Amino acid sequence: MTLYDQLAETKLLPLYTATNLAYLPLLEALLIEHDLRFIEVTFRSDSALAAIEELSKSGELIVGAGTVRTIDQAKSAIEKGARFIVSPALVPDVVEFCLAKKIPVFPGTATPNDIQRAISYGLSVVKFFPADIYGGLPAIQALSGPFYDVQFVPTGGISLENVQDYLADPHVLAVGGSFILSEALVKEGREKATNHLSYVKSLLV
Repeated sequence: MTLYDQLAETKLLPLYTATNLAYLPLLEALLIEHDLRFIEVTFRSDSALAAIEELSKSGELIVGAGTVRTIDQAKSAIEKGARFIVSPALVPDVVEFCLAKKIPVFPGTATPNDIQRAISYGLSVVKFFPADIYGGLPAIQALSGPFYDVQFVPTGGISLENVQDYLADPHVLAVGGSFILSEALVKEGREKATNHLSYVKSLLV
């Protein structure tokens, strides 16, 4: 089973920005307990690489790096254990590096031109970002006409209120967002985070 197949089964890609590494053990435990094996650690803090390395150690999670804007970030993340790369845009150097290393890469797209460029690299799964600003689910449905062979991982504006609508669309492989599990929520403790994740998982039924 490919990483894409695993993500399609899981349906959820938590976006996590780590500012305090002390919360990582609880984060990992919560994800495992709720059978959410994916985590995208974003390069939105100086702790990103340390968090990727820490969360990769056990081998229980499929850890990726997000907000990857440079080839140096991609290289460093993969060295620390990242198994996939997510970018806010289509960055040619990053895409080419990942393809050469056989690392799944999800470039950010928002327009037909972006998607066509991704296809030119042989990619058939792209990030759609920021989803809410660029038309949300109606935009994905419209883009899926000409790009019928592309699947999307929308992020940005996905919430508990609309996640089911997004996941009901056959062209949506999975959805990403900090609404799934954030550092702020982990900080509030196991009980609150557990209740939240249980509710999120209930929306997938």
